[in-house]
Amino acid sequence: MQENTDGSIPEDDYSSDAQPVSDPSSDSAPEGDDVAAVQKLHDSYRRITEQLNKVIVGQREVIDDLLVALFCKGHTLLVGVPGLAKTLMISTLAKTLSLSFNRIQFTPDLMPADITGTEVIQEDKTTGERKFKFLKGPIFSNVILADEINRTPPKTQAALLEAMQEHQATIGGERHLMPDPFFVLATQNPIEQEGTYPLPEAQLDRFMFEILVDYPEEEEELQIVKLTTSNFVAELDAVLSAEEILNLQDIVRRVPIADHVASYAIKLARMTRVGKADVPDFVDEWVSWGAGPRASQYLVLGGKARAVLNGRYYVSCEDIQAVAFPVLRHRIITNFNAEAEGVTSDTIIQKLIDTIPRAESDVSRDKHLAEVLGS
Repeated sequence: MQENTDGSIPEDDYSSDAQPVSDPSSDSAPEGDDVAAVQKLHDSYRRITEQLNKVIVGQREVIDDLLVALFCKGHTLLVGVPGLAKTLMISTLAKTLSLSFNRIQFTPDLMPADITGTEVIQEDKTTGERKFKFLKGPIFSNVILADEINRTPPKTQAALLEAMQEHQATIGGERHLMPDPFFVLATQNPIEQEGTYPLPEAQLDRFMFEILVDYPEEEEELQIVKLTTSNFVAELDAVLSAEEILNLQDIVRRVPIADHVASYAIKLARMTRVGKADVPDFVDEWVSWGAGPRASQYLVLGGKARAVLNGRYYVSCEDIQAVAFPVLRHRIITNFNAEAEGVTSDTIIQKLIDTIPRAESDVSRDKHLAEVLGS
């Protein structure tokens, strides 16, 4: 499979999103440098969450999903009502990772040049020569918050999606590369849909995760009120540099995964496709369009990242299940029958997890893997 220079998936290449699936029964165990890197990533995860918890109350699952996507080089769509600290969460994450951050408020009159930048004529006062100079837009940053992405016209959405997929922006026929690492978080308001431009399914598929940001619990909301109505100002420490993040992103892709775990991830994606063999009856009844091969890739890659963040050197079926909801919920398109019965994509994903059999014990299934992990 061909990959872009940044390791992202080319538009029409679905053969593999990660390194070739490796069998833990092979004679090779994790190398010492990789083991140390996994431990560092696990420690960094703990320190990052500690820093975020100084500012963000609750939302632990959202934070975990954001970090998984970050270390997978993936982009994320956040869906939640206003006032749930989405902007604060992302800006705080950028600070703890020593990354530049820009927030772009998408509006109906926003043009592509407003986010990518534009060329202006500049005169050299010494020679009197005039030439074009490119002025970078706000998209040239490590972390981008695309606020209410569905409120801007499709051509502006397309400019952002080119940067997401290709890690570049084309202005005046010239390519301008994005900084590394590059991470886009787009938000959508699920309440107001009037005067919006919903992202087509093909563009939604570019996002690795769709994360639902829900209301805080009562105790959490009490703590939020106390913190935000006082003079408290949290002091944040930088945990990782941009170079360290790039190195750790490469470590995630080198995590081995057993064939039966990879097959389980593929099965989850394939069972969403209407009219295919062995698809459950409820899928044919409730789904109009299922997940494509990119879902299988992101299930495996997300499972790898989750395993490493939890300090493990192997991927289990539980890791695949944990990332199944954010990976699949925006890739499963429900039909009228589902809407009439109040069935959501999350309902279908849960029924698939309950239906598809998996190994009772991922480690016990492979004796060699158990020996390696026990040593």
